[in-house]
Amino acid sequence: MLEDSEIRGFKIIRVKKTPVETAESVFEMVLSETGINRDNVKFVVSTGYGRDNIPFSNKSMTEITCHGLGAHFLIPSIRTIIDIGGQDCKVIAVDRTGKLVEFAMNEKCSAGTGRYLEIMANLLHISLDDLGTLSLKSKTPVQLKSTCSIYAQAEVLQCINSGFKKSNIAAGINKAMAERVYSMSKKVKMRPDVVISGGVAKNAGVVGYLEEMIGIEFLKLPIDPQIIGALGAAVIAQERYKRK
Repeated sequence: MLEDSEIRGFKIIRVKKTPVETAESVFEMVLSETGINRDNVKFVVSTGYGRDNIPFSNKSMTEITCHGLGAHFLIPSIRTIIDIGGQDCKVIAVDRTGKLVEFAMNEKCSAGTGRYLEIMANLLHISLDDLGTLSLKSKTPVQLKSTCSIYAQAEVLQCINSGFKKSNIAAGINKAMAERVYSMSKKVKMRPDVVISGGVAKNAGVVGYLEEMIGIEFLKLPIDPQIIGALGAAVIAQERYKRK
């Protein structure tokens, strides 16, 4: 929630059965924590999956536009955003005003998303957070050849049954993820400064491998990378309300 160009509050929750339930729930949580009355919220922009169905939204915008503007709002020098979320992955190039120049998006497969990492963490019986830190202890990552998430699961199970160290398997998983994102990033002309948004930005293993492959050290976002799209939506809402 943005007010006078400052973030008043935000909340990250697990998605509920429908986007409407999720949006209503998180909206009420933020209002409660910030002490803001619902009637005082003058303009709302929705984004992400189900954005067109949110009843209290005044306008809906694509994730691509919102991630670009959200990252640019925080760091105006940003020209490329790699967004790795739970359901998709995007590489977004913006101009000096934060407006979209070009983008690339992964195909309909979980292999390049946070959901892929979540599945793999479950196979290793570790938390999603541990998947990143554990991989940093590895010196010999296993090599996962499958680009399909289902076949990759079979590979990981085979590694587990063969007695490979968890750290090496975790590193192999993160490296494979980074390779898929790197392959997709070649479709966009990447220009510095570069940042990673989305939940996977918290995985030090994936981030480290990506920096190595691309040859660029990413800037660190000053806020939680999972709310960049929501921040971009709030920026648009503020601009539309002022214009109105």
